[in-house]
Amino acid sequence: MYSIISAPIPLTMFESLVPAGFPSPAADHAQKRIDLTEQLILNINSTYLFRVQGDSMEGVGIFSGDTIIVDRAITPASSNIVLAEVDDEFTVKRLFKRGQVIRLLAENPKYPPLEFQDGQELRIWGVVTYNLRKLY
Repeated sequence: MYSIISAPIPLTMFESLVPAGFPSPAADHAQKRIDLTEQLILNINSTYLFRVQGDSMEGVGIFSGDTIIVDRAITPASSNIVLAEVDDEFTVKRLFKRGQVIRLLAENPKYPPLEFQDGQELRIWGVVTYNLRKLY
């Protein structure tokens, strides 16, 4: 687990959209400075970074080695991707809640849903808000 840097880190943001298909001719290249903390963090005092290990969430683009941003101040809702603590071990899964039924769902068909038995302890530690992945 990592804590979030509290000092602003301004970066240059180009206002033009970048096509992922064919290049756009002569776009306006206006730019401004932005702070990634302001863009990625909703609640600075309740936000943490975690490094992911494993492949259970690859279906939503979270891969082993990625860094996720987790916010503890967001109330978890069904279908949110959450950092959960199951019997004192962390896991990242999609939350399923319907009535009294709670499951944690992997986003990889290799893994069955986590269904809870009497005596098992589940704590939703926080909601995953972003995934940071290094591309090079």
